[in-house]
Amino acid sequence: MRAVLRLAYRVYTVVVFGPVALVSTLVLGFLTALLAMVLPARKVSWFIARPWARFNAFFIPMRVSVSGRENVDPRRSYVIVCNHQSHVDVLALYGWLDVDFKWVMKQELRRIPALGVGCEMLGHIFIDRSNRQAALASINAAKARLVEGTSVLFFAEGTRSRDGRLGTFKKGAFRFAIDTGLPILPITAAGTGSILPPETRRFSPGHARLTIHPPVEVSGLGEGDLPRLMEEVRDIVASALPVESRPVD
Repeated sequence: MRAVLRLAYRVYTVVVFGPVALVSTLVLGFLTALLAMVLPARKVSWFIARPWARFNAFFIPMRVSVSGRENVDPRRSYVIVCNHQSHVDVLALYGWLDVDFKWVMKQELRRIPALGVGCEMLGHIFIDRSNRQAALASINAAKARLVEGTSVLFFAEGTRSRDGRLGTFKKGAFRFAIDTGLPILPITAAGTGSILPPETRRFSPGHARLTIHPPVEVSGLGEGDLPRLMEEVRDIVASALPVESRPVD
């Protein structure tokens, strides 16, 4: 019986979910680009990106629960540091975080039809990871956008976990926080790796969980504090992961 249900779901993802996700992304991507010409990016993100994420999560289906909302002050800007288990982390964060933020995303995503244009119009930050100077210039240009509760979100591992365990954190998010003086808001994404495992296109229904931790202040910290700060935030993110997803080091 389970084999029959798995087969039926595979057919469903090809015949229903796949086309729905593709069409909704293309249509809303173009709509985002148009609306961003006349409306503030924050409003466009709220009225387009959030419904897009929830709409596609519904068709997986993916249930999302969030804890720790009391740790967010909507009037403050943060450097959001989150782990990265799966592509559907994007749906969970966009659809349920309820924080206005700019993504830091790899340059290659700009070439995706509609999605790349829409993200660029909303002010998301594309970085060329093969060119350190260009990446730093993109990050520095983004600092001016972080005002009145607009935050910036980094997947601190730099890429998705390949084995489901929390990976090593990169320095970029933490340098950015120290340079801007913005507090770090650690977030743990759990359960998404089983909904869409890395290196596959095999979706499964599931429950994603976002845990928003108390902010970590960086006032007074410098370059020499980076290792300790990175370790502290990584430990916080790991604390809300199931044992099998925590780092072994």
